[in-house]
Amino acid sequence: MTAALEGIKVLDFCWVAIGPMTTRYLSDFGATVIRVESIHRVDTLRTATPHKDGIPGINRSGYFANYNGGKRSMALNMSQPKARDLAKELAKWADVVTENFTPGIMERWGLGYDDIRQSNPGVVMFSASMQGRGGPYSNHPGFGPVLTALSSHTHLTGWPDRTPTSPYGAYTDFLLPHLTVAAITAALDRRQRTGEGCHIDFSQLEGSLYFVAPPLMDYAVNGRIQTRQGNRHPVYAPHNAYPCAGDDRWCAIACTTDDEWQSLGRLMGQPSLASDPRFSTAEARKQNEEALDEIIGRWTEPQDAFELMHRCQKAGVPAGVVETCEDLFNDEQLAHRGHYVYLDHKEIGRHAYDANCFTLSESPPIYKPAPLLGEHTDWVLREILGIPEGEMEDLRQSGVLS
Repeated sequence: MTAALEGIKVLDFCWVAIGPMTTRYLSDFGATVIRVESIHRVDTLRTATPHKDGIPGINRSGYFANYNGGKRSMALNMSQPKARDLAKELAKWADVVTENFTPGIMERWGLGYDDIRQSNPGVVMFSASMQGRGGPYSNHPGFGPVLTALSSHTHLTGWPDRTPTSPYGAYTDFLLPHLTVAAITAALDRRQRTGEGCHIDFSQLEGSLYFVAPPLMDYAVNGRIQTRQGNRHPVYAPHNAYPCAGDDRWCAIACTTDDEWQSLGRLMGQPSLASDPRFSTAEARKQNEEALDEIIGRWTEPQDAFELMHRCQKAGVPAGVVETCEDLFNDEQLAHRGHYVYLDHKEIGRHAYDANCFTLSESPPIYKPAPLLGEHTDWVLREILGIPEGEMEDLRQSGVLS
């Protein structure tokens, strides 16, 4: 089978999370992705835990490896003019140029969209930044935890009587690649039909707002400001994570209809709860939610979380174990789908990568391990730029290729 993006050439300046996650999709589906990086400013994720055997090293991060599978790494010290010249030549080769720096950096290198399209008019350039280009906050730097605060995710996460709690990690970075990949592939489709390139100016803040649409609409329509509710829902009850047998084991249960609530009551051996005036309607259950959670918690506490989940699901009650990372690696559904792909990395060795969450029937993804820093520098110079070995050695000696 032919890979969906076979023949697409990508020059990738992205780093950290949103950018590398985006370009890994392109790599997995057949695009040639050349990742430009440097030992002089190592990608944050190359130094991020977990490291193989707990030993730090720029080629030992599982975090970095997971988001950079299948790419080719070229070491270029972009502080040097000759390195920028090489990058400009590669930009002529590329169908797509990607970056997620603070606005203005690519322009200072002579690699802005207006610069590149002079010699490559059909180029698709993708630029992701915290708040987009232009405006009073365009140059604000930051990472995921800053963006979750700006986009109100942090305001909505946590318990009503406690301080705001950021979601795990660079949360918005993990959400947004699904939007960015769609934008890039749409631009490539247009380019194929018209021959015209374009510049995608992606604001991570604006993209993040799609994922808090209900609270935004609630304010726009009702003037109501939603805030932290823990595990509770504005309408549904029960809606919580309930304790189970074992150390820190929980099962989430959510009833969205009266039928689901009545089924749960029968499962609990307490069908009379459905007719109890405190719990007989959705409104009553919300008004008496604390008492309701206490009753359900006493019932769930001695039970195995997985057995409880299956019993609830069989009865038509939505439920799910609060899974640990260990649970996820043992999850039967993920195993059936082949979600974890084991690849051999040159320094880390054999380890797990996340597969894509979707497959294409006619062109399944191709999984390859992440590169060592600068692993493919000579290949790029020789095969793409046609630079002879003697000149490559001069570039190495002068520190351009580092």
